[in-house]
Amino acid sequence: MRPVFWFDFNSPFVYLAAERIDPLIPDAEWRPFAFPLMLGAQGRLEEAMGRDPHAAIEAASGRIAERGLPPLALPAGWPAATWSLHPLRAAVYADEQGRMREFVRVAYRRFCAEGLVLSEVANLRAAAEAAGLDPDAVLDAIERPDIKQRVKDNTDAAIARGLPGIPTVEVGGELVWGDDRLDEAAALAERADGH
Repeated sequence: MRPVFWFDFNSPFVYLAAERIDPLIPDAEWRPFAFPLMLGAQGRLEEAMGRDPHAAIEAASGRIAERGLPPLALPAGWPAATWSLHPLRAAVYADEQGRMREFVRVAYRRFCAEGLVLSEVANLRAAAEAAGLDPDAVLDAIERPDIKQRVKDNTDAAIARGLPGIPTVEVGGELVWGDDRLDEAAALAERADGH
């Protein structure tokens, strides 16, 4: 069973993980899901939305600087005001086109380094184009019932598995939460492969 990289588009910690997971766990399946809906199902949404975001911004900013990425510049109103299903659906379409990783990385760079809200059509179009996708096809795809269903199915699966947060890497049924634990997830994946 392949490792699974569970993510949503509203966390700078997912950005950090997406930028470095491929060399560590190259065969991981990237699986977008609606994190706030999972939190709601777990009864944790109100608590999560009530937290002061400054501690998370400070921690993420430090890691981003250590890794030589552009400084963190999240959109105003993050996290509550910037969540959207549109980039999740666009990622599912990008996966159909063999461009999931490219789209996720471009979209996250725009979100975290340029402060662009991914639910805005112009920003989603620009990210799609930069990732080698047809922007019009992406906008059509995010309204397709089968793509909406795939995001819902992924979200239901995340709820059923009891994911603790994002990013999470699932290896052989074990859930490893946090961009700072990717090395641990990679070691588990190597052992699972018999290396």
